[in-house]
Amino acid sequence: MLKDKVAIITGGTRGIGFEIARVFLENHAKVVIFGSKKESVNQALASLREEGYDASGYYPNLSDFNQIAQVVQGIKDKYGHIDILVNNAGISANKKIEDTTVEDFQKIMDLNVNGMFNMTKAVVPFMKEAHDGVILNTSSMVSIYGQPSGVGYPTSKFAVNGMTKSLARELGSFNIRVNAVAPGVTNTDMVAALPKEMIEPLIKTIPLGRIGQPRDIANAFLFLASPLASYVTGEILSVDGAARS
Repeated sequence: MLKDKVAIITGGTRGIGFEIARVFLENHAKVVIFGSKKESVNQALASLREEGYDASGYYPNLSDFNQIAQVVQGIKDKYGHIDILVNNAGISANKKIEDTTVEDFQKIMDLNVNGMFNMTKAVVPFMKEAHDGVILNTSSMVSIYGQPSGVGYPTSKFAVNGMTKSLARELGSFNIRVNAVAPGVTNTDMVAALPKEMIEPLIKTIPLGRIGQPRDIANAFLFLASPLASYVTGEILSVDGAARS
């Protein structure tokens, strides 16, 4: 479905991002993963090689636009085009507001919002030049419903939704589609580490009766990246088993 498309995936070394990379590779895309550290990027690339996939990776500071622009230019020079950007890198939080420092809040916004802006700004000129492109952003179910603590995370994801919808309108005339996926509770390593007594009550609130798997989320990204979604833009696609609380 993505044969010869060049895809950059931030936060691609683990969890949902790693699964998106795997699914895109299965569908014959050329994948470049971004991670926060050299070690995590190399480990992810080694894992993909063990599965028979060839990908490349970088570890720029997503808060530094000049650094990102340089890396993105190198990718364009290497492959000749950049077709898909997945803005997946992000961090969450669960502190009450009185326990959240200004620095805590700023750290979340720097990665979840500013990092997404920087990556998008860096690739858009190449997509405009090609008059073609797909930008996909990782949102969250809490961007729609909020959460009882950790205000920085849902605030950042509300911003992700706003940027997604606005850029879809701005870039549509260049045949650049912009969408987001809003996962619900997903069985990543972070969730797997939570105690059973915390997870079981959550599952009871989900009509499908289970939490999501990374592959469930990655398949939504595949659909939105593919020609099957050629007339879909400006959407926030909930993938949460109809968990509406």
